Amino acid sequence: MNKTILAGLIAAGFAAPVLAQSNVTIYGIADAGVMYVNNGGKDSRVKLVSGIADGSRIGFKGTEDLGGGYKAIFNLEARVELDTGGQKTGNISSNQGYALTRGLEKLPAPLLAGVRGALQPAVNVNISGALFDRTSMVGLVTPVGAVLMGRMYTPGYEVFNNADVFESGTAAGWGGIVGGAGGLLTAGIAIRSDKAIQYRMETPQGIGVSLMYGFDKSGYVGMDKRSWGANVRYKANGWDLGLAHNFGTDQVGNRGLVTTTLGGSFATGDAKFFVGYHKQKNENSVIIRFANETLAPVFAPLGAQGVALAGLVNRALVNNFYLDAASYQIGMHYRIGAGRIMASIVRQDDKTSLNSDATQYGIGYDYNLSKRTDIYTVLAYIKNTNQGQYALGAASASGGFTSAPGESSRGVQFGIRHRF
Repeated sequence: MNKTILAGLIAAGFAAPVLAQSNVTIYGIADAGVMYVNNGGKDSRVKLVSGIADGSRIGFKGTEDLGGGYKAIFNLEARVELDTGGQKTGNISSNQGYALTRGLEKLPAPLLAGVRGALQPAVNVNISGALFDRTSMVGLVTPVGAVLMGRMYTPGYEVFNNADVFESGTAAGWGGIVGGAGGLLTAGIAIRSDKAIQYRMETPQGIGVSLMYGFDKSGYVGMDKRSWGANVRYKANGWDLGLAHNFGTDQVGNRGLVTTTLGGSFATGDAKFFVGYHKQKNENSVIIRFANETLAPVFAPLGAQGVALAGLVNRALVNNFYLDAASYQIGMHYRIGAGRIMASIVRQDDKTSLNSDATQYGIGYDYNLSKRTDIYTVLAYIKNTNQGQYALGAASASGGFTSAPGESSRGVQFGIRHRF
């Protein structure tokens, strides 16, 4: 029983190495490649990108057998950006995201520039510079399940990742167009949660369960008053299926980012078929209150005019950060010798009045040079409508925005990935 549970815990970390039975294992992924992207306008160029198929990382895992079916475990995993050697990154594209400041055109030019800069910073991944921003966890495995504490993947994202044809990476990953037109600030899935406690159980029959609760300052950007999530999974006889629900709040406990995910895969022979559905809604984004509090010192000296401007900004943010959408994905893998072909279609159905739908098409080929090293190439295309500005991204970085609303994004990626 405890061995099966431990195997499930390892899989939840989405890392290739097997957790050692004692002491500490050092592991990692080094992934980088070249990407050509055309996002319209002047943003058509060749770029070196770290972490295209998988975010580059270095990690430490350990376990101690306590006897009687009990084990103490830990996992510390740090982001590594191979192109700079740093731990922070931003959008692949530098284009302006017009959805972020829509309705604020009447602001004085210097103030509008300040708001725009605050909402679209050059660095938007690991802003705090945390050393182990990917995972930092300690836990106890018991004969009846495991209890983990720290920063971890959410139950919803676990199911979402398992159902993704491109395994949450490359320009064709399912998450590339999940969320609002405001990019990462209108995220449609909580990937990790700070300050979380999780219970996990796996059975020999292939059934798995995860329950997570996030305390104050938890959630997808570490600002939720509280958050929780749960999933149930089945992995056996070629099937890998899951159903999950994540629930988050804003800083004062109002209903925030809420998602429901259903999906998985079925493998038969050389083929593997994928399907996924993801419902996402955010009525009270934590960014709204954060932005208002950040801008308050700017408006305060302006008296009555400042009060009016603050009201204008708040109304715009409420509209711009409201998310209501559903996403659908279908696709497959097909193995040919030491390689595999991957293909998927993703549809983001925006249910707000803007109706900024997007459709993403992707096809790729991944070839194993050895058990640890592979090379890959991916072609992808996003068709945006109305206010949509989704742009092709990678595992470690958001694509950012196209040059104008409704503009398409197209590109090709070539990369190498080494696991150690």
